[in-house]
Amino acid sequence: MREIVLDTETTGLNPSDGHRIVEIGCVELFNHIPTGNVWHRYINPERDMPLGAFQVHGLSEEFLAQHPVFAEHAGDFLDFVGDAKLVIHNAEFDMGFLNAELGLLGFAPIPMDRAIDTVRMARRRFPGAQANLDALCRRFGIDNSSRTKHGALLDAELLAEVYLELVGGRQPGFGLDAGGRHRAAAIQQADRPQRPPRPHAPDESELAAHRAFLQKIKDPLWQS
Repeated sequence: MREIVLDTETTGLNPSDGHRIVEIGCVELFNHIPTGNVWHRYINPERDMPLGAFQVHGLSEEFLAQHPVFAEHAGDFLDFVGDAKLVIHNAEFDMGFLNAELGLLGFAPIPMDRAIDTVRMARRRFPGAQANLDALCRRFGIDNSSRTKHGALLDAELLAEVYLELVGGRQPGFGLDAGGRHRAAAIQQADRPQRPPRPHAPDESELAAHRAFLQKIKDPLWQS
């Protein structure tokens, strides 16, 4: 089962107001295990950077102007995600921006049913508790000390750890790793000492002692 944990950074809150994506970070999971395969791009939004957004992610208009526009990344992005499920924190936000960018280029939108929303998962599991990424990192003991500002790839990496906890957590010992398999094989193949079969038939002295014992019994049942 292939899944892509995904996060974006943007110039604002709503693509219908002309806001654009400025960063995308993706982390690949296979059967809930990170593969080490990531996809990360900074994107020139072809517009100014509002102060409020800059204070969130620290990506300036001058920095982003040095990077390609989304059109140059779209095909590569779609190839990377393929038909995998997309694990997203507050999926409606990121999917709205992604589909707005894809729509500008004439691509079909990514269906919302491909998204797994970790905010909804967290709220179902912990009703009434904070469901933002920092709060969930604290709850699960995930080190987020390097998250001084939002960053798409770092947030995707943290979200991957949070997601694995939300789906049940890592449970070492329930499966055998390579070392465990080798240890099991060694146990199964351990040499055992061979012992000769134990004799069970009585010898003549034991039979004589048994007969003498029976003669001491008065009126045995087997003689009545």
